[in-house]
Amino acid sequence: MALPTRVRLAKLEIPKVQDLDHDTLIRIYRTMYLSRRLDDREIQLKRQNKIFFQISSAGHEAVCAVMGLLLRPGVDWLFPYYRDRALCLMLGVTPYETLLAAVGAKDDPSSGGRQMPSHWGQPRLNLVSKSSCTGTQFLHAVGAAEATQYYQGRAKALAQAKKAPLGQYVRHAHDEIVYVSGGDGATSEGEFWESLNVACAKKLPLLYLIEDNGYAISVPIEVQTAGGSISKLVRGFPGLHVAECDGTDPFESYAVCKEAMQYCRERRGPALVHAHVTRPYSHSLSDDEKLYKSPEEREEEARRDPISKLALHLVRDGILDQKQIENLEAEVDEEVRAAADQALAAEQPSVESILTNVYSPEIDPSSVTFEAPPNSHGAPKTMVEMVALTLSDEMARDERILVFGEDVADASREENLKHVKGKGGVFKATSGLQRKYGHDRVFNSPLAEASIVGRAIGMAVRGLKPVAEIQFFDYIWPAMMQIRDELCVMRWRSNGAFKAPVVLRVPIGGYLTGGGVYHSQSGESIFTHCPGLRVVMPSTALDVAGLLRTAIRSDDPVMFLEHKHLYRQPYNRSENPGPDFTIPFGKARAVKEGSDLSIITYGAVVHRAEVAAAQLQREGVNVEILDLRSLSPFDWEAISATVRKTHRVIVVYEDMLSWGYGAEIAARIADQLFDELDAPVKRVAAMDTFCAYQPKLEDVILPQVGHITAAVKQLLDY
Repeated sequence: MALPTRVRLAKLEIPKVQDLDHDTLIRIYRTMYLSRRLDDREIQLKRQNKIFFQISSAGHEAVCAVMGLLLRPGVDWLFPYYRDRALCLMLGVTPYETLLAAVGAKDDPSSGGRQMPSHWGQPRLNLVSKSSCTGTQFLHAVGAAEATQYYQGRAKALAQAKKAPLGQYVRHAHDEIVYVSGGDGATSEGEFWESLNVACAKKLPLLYLIEDNGYAISVPIEVQTAGGSISKLVRGFPGLHVAECDGTDPFESYAVCKEAMQYCRERRGPALVHAHVTRPYSHSLSDDEKLYKSPEEREEEARRDPISKLALHLVRDGILDQKQIENLEAEVDEEVRAAADQALAAEQPSVESILTNVYSPEIDPSSVTFEAPPNSHGAPKTMVEMVALTLSDEMARDERILVFGEDVADASREENLKHVKGKGGVFKATSGLQRKYGHDRVFNSPLAEASIVGRAIGMAVRGLKPVAEIQFFDYIWPAMMQIRDELCVMRWRSNGAFKAPVVLRVPIGGYLTGGGVYHSQSGESIFTHCPGLRVVMPSTALDVAGLLRTAIRSDDPVMFLEHKHLYRQPYNRSENPGPDFTIPFGKARAVKEGSDLSIITYGAVVHRAEVAAAQLQREGVNVEILDLRSLSPFDWEAISATVRKTHRVIVVYEDMLSWGYGAEIAARIADQLFDELDAPVKRVAAMDTFCAYQPKLEDVILPQVGHITAAVKQLLDY
């Protein structure tokens, strides 16, 4: 519940700060008061059912306002969280713009009505779109700070980024820093600690502001954080400047934030400011703090109110008298009223706009633009060799490309390369790339999947083209929040203002005769279920070259699934198709023509389908095989054509039978092509269990040639 903005003034002793002159102090007070009154107006509008959500910044205004005063909009890169209203106002966000977000207006610059209010994002200010997720932003900020370091010595990469879509917002300044903020609760997330690890290891120019109001919704700080102080916990990180301040005191906050910021600008490493603030209003209007805060706690917060404390100082030091403060506040109240009236009258987003900016409007990877024929030459190469070759070709063409992940470098200790062959990935898919392109373009990451994806997002937001590797699909799950709630959604939630065209290379699948539960997983349907993410899965070396090049040259995030079993098979090799060969997404490959029945498949099961078809051919059965190779988007035209041709169809896939990708294909065929069918759609897939280590069990669990031939015969007998 909201408290009155004006509370009883307390006695105050505040030191002089030389930089804070008469006009600057008035500006700070005005911004703080404006922030509070916008909170109050949103609360009023929510209770009138004129807006749909409200989360307040009350109690955080002082440290946020002075931080905004010190940062440079359009120069520094900013990842603020939802209580940073005063900071955003100080940087140049207008009251009208904040209220456009509250009403969900079409012209809301942060999201066009797609996100809740206080989810800041404006490219003109380098305010990067923020989600509702807690703590994910810390890793994005790390990636953005890595881009700061990279651009410093890579002018060509910066020039190429400026020529790409949204290149007008690509900027770099030699002394820029990256700012990221969060509440005390967010420091319990693993991403916070992963970000500190990388920031300190790489001495990134990254400034953390932890705004500690003592509660994460209803969980108090002593339950949230061991010892009740995050700044005490992080002091052991090497090279991290750590400072505490009373975040309700703008003078102390200014001095502490300025020192921390200077530390970052001097490239001495990252800094963390732990600001003790208050939360005089509930977490949001969906919360009631009186259910868990005592009256004494709430009264103490009222005594520390930053607005009344600064007002007292202004009067006491003769900067403003009481009448001038009242006039300033009346002026702000009128500004807020007018902005609210204007926002309430603003146009709402149209229903027709719902699908806009799910994917890039500038580059369509399924278009004929990506139909480039091969110029084959050289000895046949395996799939894994083609991965390395394609990456090398693309890195030579585009300096924005960075390759990183666990074990992808040849050797992190470069001096060892004089004496060793080099690692280059556990499957050798990135072998030799570090030697050729340098350690700043090909490097190892800590063993932290969320960190890999989150950092890649931050790099991509800055205009780079990260090609990150998750070493095994089985271990992708720590990165799920970063993928589903950040990577896929960045363009849509910002209404096209930001993008994250990351390529995630992910070895996947079983048939390893000993891979077991944790090196054999499939699960591609989980990611095809993510709007905004392209998902492809080649089964030949030629398709690896064409589809990986398309993935890198597209402008959307792509999950590039590489089946481990296929990496070194002799039957799917190909000559080098040349550095300009691309294959459009959403275009299936006709593996074999047939007339009796269609098999629709992808991945490692394609070859098993071919073997089954050869056996059936000797028995007089002519099977057609379609390799989807692109799962999202997929080739419905090719699927429809083969069903209309044979009128019988089996969908074969390696994942578990129930709820798998093939189930969706089967359902669409039954739904849209029912009249073309002479028999039910049949599926062949893995058993609904886990993949065993013992090969005899694996052979039964995963779909084999015998399963396919039996299903074909059964369907032909229908």
